[in-house]
Amino acid sequence: MAEQVRTRTREGEPNPGEKYMGIYGDREKFVERQTALPLVVKAVKPSEYELCPQGLIGWYLHPQIFNDRCLEEWWVFIHDIRGVSGRHRHQGGLVLFIIDGHGYTTVNGVRYDWKKGDLVLLPLLPEGCEHQHFALSPGGAKWLAFIHRPTFNEVGSELVQTAIDPEWAAEYNVSTWKGATVASEALTPSRR
Repeated sequence: MAEQVRTRTREGEPNPGEKYMGIYGDREKFVERQTALPLVVKAVKPSEYELCPQGLIGWYLHPQIFNDRCLEEWWVFIHDIRGVSGRHRHQGGLVLFIIDGHGYTTVNGVRYDWKKGDLVLLPLLPEGCEHQHFALSPGGAKWLAFIHRPTFNEVGSELVQTAIDPEWAAEYNVSTWKGATVASEALTPSRR
C-alpha cells in the first residue's frame, strides 16, 4: 500500500508591530508633506472662479481640487457676492472673514449685518444653519470662508441647497437644481 504524503506550507511568522509601524510611516509621510509643499497659496485669479448654485466662488484649499497644498483638512474659498447668493443648509461650524464690501447674512431667518473686516461665525447647530448672503455695496462684497473638514464630517453635516443663485440660474438657463428653486429674496437696506 502506497503511503500518502501531504505537504503543508508553514504560515509566516506575524510581523510584530506591523500595524503600528504602518501608522508611524503614514504619520512620517504626512509630516514630510507639510514641510515639502508650498506654504503660500497665491491669490485666486478672477478667471479661476466658478459660478455655481451658491454663487461665484474661488478656491484656495480643497482636497478634491488641489493635491499640492499642505493642509488637506481645510476648505478655504472666496465667495464673491453680487447681489443675492444661493441659500443652503448644513450644521454650521465655519468662519467667514469679510474682505470687501458690506451686506448681511441670514441664518435661520435672522439677519446679521456685516462690513469689511468683520468676522461672521456660523454656529454648530444640530438642526442646521440655513444661510444666505446679500451684498449691499454697489460693486458687491467678498468674504473668505474657512471650513475644517474633520469637524464638518464629525458632526455629520448635511449639505442641502434650498435656493439657487439667480446669476447661475440665468447663465445655465435652469430654474431648479436638486429641488431648490431660484433665490427670490430682495435686498433690503442696511440697518447699520
